[in-house]
Amino acid sequence: MSLDRPITAPSSQPPHRTHPPQRHRPPKANPGRRPARAARLRFWGTAYALLILLTGTNLPTPLYRGYAARFGFSPLVVTLIFAAYVAVLIPSLLLAGPLSDAVGHRRVLLPALTVAALGSLVFALADSTGWLFAARILQGLALGAASGPLTAALTELEPSGNRGKAALVSTVASVGGLGLGPVLAGLLAQYAPAPHVLPFAIEIALLLPAAAAIMALPARTRPTARWHPRRPEIPRGMRTVFATSGTASLLAFAVTGLFLTLIPTYVTTLSGSTNLLLGGAAVALMLLCSALAQLTGYGRSARTLELVGLPLLAAGLALLALAGGLSSPTLLLAATVIAGIGQGLAFLGGLTAVNQAAPAERRADVISSFYVIIYVGVGLPVIGVGFLATAAGLAAAVQYFAYAVAVLCLAVLSVLVRRHRSTPATTPTPSGDTSTD
Repeated sequence: MSLDRPITAPSSQPPHRTHPPQRHRPPKANPGRRPARAARLRFWGTAYALLILLTGTNLPTPLYRGYAARFGFSPLVVTLIFAAYVAVLIPSLLLAGPLSDAVGHRRVLLPALTVAALGSLVFALADSTGWLFAARILQGLALGAASGPLTAALTELEPSGNRGKAALVSTVASVGGLGLGPVLAGLLAQYAPAPHVLPFAIEIALLLPAAAAIMALPARTRPTARWHPRRPEIPRGMRTVFATSGTASLLAFAVTGLFLTLIPTYVTTLSGSTNLLLGGAAVALMLLCSALAQLTGYGRSARTLELVGLPLLAAGLALLALAGGLSSPTLLLAATVIAGIGQGLAFLGGLTAVNQAAPAERRADVISSFYVIIYVGVGLPVIGVGFLATAAGLAAAVQYFAYAVAVLCLAVLSVLVRRHRSTPATTPTPSGDTSTD
């Protein structure tokens, strides 16, 4: 039987109703598709800005050895340059956060990116040690002013309202920038011309798309709150938790500060290599292991994270000291991996514990105070290492620091064990509540 349907002439009987062939029409544009795409672009553009900003502030890490040879300064000066960066970063963080809440993120972030570009320009033009201090101070001001607003903007701009995804993207962008900076600068300094100029010229170029992304953020037409500086303050009921978990995170970031300042030189001295990429890669490896540990440990209880992270951090530091005594690159590699994992778990555990203990109406202030502790941990201990390096040599100074921080990790661990025996562990649920393990 034929499947063709012949076309018949009209008749008095009503014909079988058929649908005439329709002309092909292009599908109508979905009116919600374009706003959704714009929202995604704003979100990922903000993440890019955070990544590039942190990349730029960590470009100098593998270059300090060349600066020291060029300008004739000791490891102590390296730590003082880094401390100057942290010293301006902390007040900038405390001032810019409330200001951004009041006037809008864009009005704070655009000047911050401009200051970051100026810091990179000063590094590129540096012809004395004073220029390095000036450039690092500018970078500290920029990062302190931008880190809080960028993190808040990511939370607000996540298209589906998923705060967990926003926090994850913020963490990955932050740690990615911390690791990408040393690798990029080491690679360019080792294999490209103008080793102390080209990395910062590229950073300035990369900041231009970041500024365009910030320009696309929605503007706030008028202030929504009265601006006032944020003063760190801890509620009385959580001071014990803040003291122990804050100390654990301080120790974790003291190790980060050591890796960002003196470990590149320590690595090249221990290996006997002058390859600048090697020192930057050691920093990136530690931060990569930290990031992977945080991704793996996300959602676990603060108790588990701290009780696993602190002994791993202590073990990594002990191996770091032994690597120097035995001149063993293999031990150094193992120390970097283990210390990175321990650092990530201890930090995430401390942040989880503090976040859970903080009253809802005070959580922002408490977390800001927590980050102040972290930046103090990044900046102050390495100054002591710098003094030790001047008196006893870099290898001995790193060994003393590693052993001392390892002992302190075990001391904090013992305090946490005693405290956790009397309180149940809690695990954050996706909604932000807590449940008992």
